Amino acid sequence: MITKFGEKSTRLFEKYMPNAFVFAMLLTIFTGFIALIWLQASPMEIIKGWYDGFYSLLEFGMQIVLIIITGFAIALSPVVNQSIDKLTNYIKTPRQVYFFVAMIGALLSLISFGWIVITCVLARELAMRIKGVNYPFLIACVYFSGGSWVTGLSSSIPLLLGTENNYLIEARILTDIIPTSLTLGSGLNFAMMTLYVLFAPLMIVFLIPKTKNIKQLEDMLEDKAVKKELSIKEEAFSLNLSYKSVSDKLNNGVVLLICIVLMGLTYIIYHFYTNGFQLNFNIMIFIFLITGLALHKTPMRYVIAMKRSSSNVSGILYQYPFYAGIMGIMLYTGLGEKLAEILASVATIETYPFFAYITGGLINFAIPSAGGEFAVVGPSIINAVKVIGEGLPDNEVTAMISRASLSIAYGESLSNVLQPFYLLLVFPIMGTGIKIQARDVMGYLVAPFIVFFIIQSILVTWMPL
Repeated sequence: MITKFGEKSTRLFEKYMPNAFVFAMLLTIFTGFIALIWLQASPMEIIKGWYDGFYSLLEFGMQIVLIIITGFAIALSPVVNQSIDKLTNYIKTPRQVYFFVAMIGALLSLISFGWIVITCVLARELAMRIKGVNYPFLIACVYFSGGSWVTGLSSSIPLLLGTENNYLIEARILTDIIPTSLTLGSGLNFAMMTLYVLFAPLMIVFLIPKTKNIKQLEDMLEDKAVKKELSIKEEAFSLNLSYKSVSDKLNNGVVLLICIVLMGLTYIIYHFYTNGFQLNFNIMIFIFLITGLALHKTPMRYVIAMKRSSSNVSGILYQYPFYAGIMGIMLYTGLGEKLAEILASVATIETYPFFAYITGGLINFAIPSAGGEFAVVGPSIINAVKVIGEGLPDNEVTAMISRASLSIAYGESLSNVLQPFYLLLVFPIMGTGIKIQARDVMGYLVAPFIVFFIIQSILVTWMPL
């Protein structure tokens, strides 16, 4: 019954789901219409808020891009590629492919949501080697596994809360940072982590489509004889001059790279020694950058790896401003604050985590960025929680704020499976050489969404922090 439901959902998405960019444009119009009708905002106010939003998160957008391309560069390193080759020797059946891709994808995404690209490389390689793999369903497995990032080291809301002098502190909404022990290190977060790493792969096995007319990667390839790309090492060697030169020695030498890696490693040790296990965007990007340099061994190889990694973000570069524009409409017309006020009016000390979870999921359709969404609704929800917890000790109120913030993050992350924005990270790798769109994949994600929605709703409401 569940697999039939998934097949019907797939057909509905194929029929009605537009291109991801068209989806962003429709959401822009819809959000503006809601602000016009509900808040009586003037058309010019809406358009101005939309324009202002285009440029309001440039720093955050650059951090997102750097997280992705530095993580992708690590995925392109020889060490990772050799590990993938070894792993493919032990996986023999489509069922094993789905299970291990979901599990490995969840584990990799705990390190960084940018590392979903490693899962993409692994999944595509397995699909090429093993007969009978339903490729659109495999893409759905990869995409769903990436949801574990919200419980891991690159989870943007916990990282923001743990960053010194963040905008919430500057606006005096918070008086101090919220330590990692109350967010990423909490019992609630470990429960969510287990849900993605252990439960999700088992669930995926039960949801495997029973249809006989599966779409295999080999059959979907437009050019059956796809030209093999030069390895990074081979491309670096091809750029050398035909005679010995100082420039080639610098480009392909290790001494300069070792010096930079040692400098970077020194700072990373210093950071954790002085701050404890405190993570934020900047230190994560720096760790990925230094790790990538070390794994690629020469400056020129890393330059090539970064060039290849950067090709993965083109969709984000032109679509992200549109979603930032939607955020601008919600922010500057007061639509986001109005929605958060509704939460404050109906939530109680028992139910506020669930309403925060629902808010995170709903707003994500307009702002598919946890950090961007939190910038819009976070302040209002934190203030609402402070009102609900008035009279309680400060440490209990801080714990409530942490739970509400995590609930927003979990809701935002789960609703991504019904929002095609982050398929932009998957398609450049898994869609190479084939014709595939979001509508071919999204239907397979409806059943996992429903199951996780029920379980996560219970956890955010009653699981001890």
